[in-house]
Amino acid sequence: MRMDRRGLMLGGVMGSAALAPSLGQAASGGGAVQPTPQVFNVRDFGAVGDGATIDSPAINKAIDHVAARGGGMIHFPPGTYACYTVRLKSNITLHLGEGAVILAATPNGVAPNGYDDPGPGAGNAYQDYGHSHWSNSLFFGEGLHDVSIIGTGLIWGRGLTRGHRFPGDAPDISGPGVGDKAIALKNCRNVLLRDFKMLQAGWFALLATGVDNMTIDNLVIDTNRDGLDIDCCRNVRVTNCTINSPFDDGICPKSSFALGYARPTENVTISDCYLTGNYEIGSVIDGTWRTMPPGHHGYGRIKLGTESNGGFKNIAITNCVFDHCYGIALETMDGGLTEDIAISNITMRGIGFPPLFLRLGSRMRGPDGVPVGKLRRIVIQNIVSYAATPQPSLIVGVAGHPVEDVKISDVYFHQLGGGSAELAKRQPPEADKAYPDPDMFGDLPATGFFIRHARNIEMSNVEVVVDKPDARPAFWMKDVQEVDLFRLRLPKGPSFHLEDVTAFRSFGSRWLKDQQFDGTQTRNW
Repeated sequence: MRMDRRGLMLGGVMGSAALAPSLGQAASGGGAVQPTPQVFNVRDFGAVGDGATIDSPAINKAIDHVAARGGGMIHFPPGTYACYTVRLKSNITLHLGEGAVILAATPNGVAPNGYDDPGPGAGNAYQDYGHSHWSNSLFFGEGLHDVSIIGTGLIWGRGLTRGHRFPGDAPDISGPGVGDKAIALKNCRNVLLRDFKMLQAGWFALLATGVDNMTIDNLVIDTNRDGLDIDCCRNVRVTNCTINSPFDDGICPKSSFALGYARPTENVTISDCYLTGNYEIGSVIDGTWRTMPPGHHGYGRIKLGTESNGGFKNIAITNCVFDHCYGIALETMDGGLTEDIAISNITMRGIGFPPLFLRLGSRMRGPDGVPVGKLRRIVIQNIVSYAATPQPSLIVGVAGHPVEDVKISDVYFHQLGGGSAELAKRQPPEADKAYPDPDMFGDLPATGFFIRHARNIEMSNVEVVVDKPDARPAFWMKDVQEVDLFRLRLPKGPSFHLEDVTAFRSFGSRWLKDQQFDGTQTRNW
């Protein structure tokens, strides 16, 4: 069942440079070159590709055959391959050729003519059903190594449920025969996902849990819920991706308790990606870019959390564009340590939520006895935001557990403004255990930054502009220690509301007199 000479030539055209890292075929020391990977055609194993025949049995047969021979590539020529669960194996590359569509078939709820049983999973004590089960997916792999899906084809999750009832969704049910994820990987290593497109990809286009050494590059994801969920993973690179997710988050690192223990997500780079929630599903892939109806404001953002038992460490987010979606969110709610985060070179336009949301809370959805976590050592620089919500950016901790060591520099935040003098007097609730989103506190009494329960906050070259006159102060701070502000440009009007602020300095700013005190003060100016 090996491909003929023409097929092997096709394999060479696909690019040995892309294949070698995923299959462990890189040149070894001393210049010795490893053999070219074997290439197989999925149609030789009985796949039809007519959009009606269920081809997953033939695809799984091909995967078993190639895995038994030590690994290789399985090529999908043009066609529509209707599938239930495809079970991945180690040392396998799936190549989706141009014109190849892997179609998630509509579930009928009767195994084996449906998706794999979700199994016991992790249970749902600390996270929802979707995060707790993996095998009920279009593509599934557990405990694997050296797995790749590459090529310019399409994964279409038409038959997957997204976990909520919306018009046009697959049935909102769970159990045998139903799939809710396009790709689910658990406890895997050396994973490559590159160049393909994903349409209407269910609850998660990708749920990767406990996956190490993963590269995600040049994907186009046009989906009806989450794009990339990177949960309890290490050594991950996400680059050059376009993600349209009008109803949920675009790129969402998490650190849940789904593995049965807390494991941080760490050593992650997200760069050169486009995030939006502004377009009808499918219109980004087909190139028509049809905007959502008036009044709709999609999520589309990059968010760390909310699942945060293990925390986040050593994360870099850079060179990304946010278009009519939400802003950046760092959320530590369940006892994890979130630290050493660098965010730079981001442009945002039409942001429905504040540009920045840094939240340390005490929801503590995890085993008893775990202390409140930490959110610290955050550096944010070179951010441009235009036409954002009237809500300010937030840096909010818990009484006795401050957000710490935040440095923000060279940012321009254009806000819609329009806040009233009455709103400027509001004292927002603590809401320590509420679901973390910027609207959890209601309307806020600031135009630029709302900061509460924080320590060691430094800002330089920060400009806040309002589109409409706003009676709220640019900065509202309460229970904040060690504030250093340099070269601010703020709207003319009230600049600061301070309550129980200790060791404060503001200097070198346009229209503002330098201010400094080392004790604790409550004052306005």
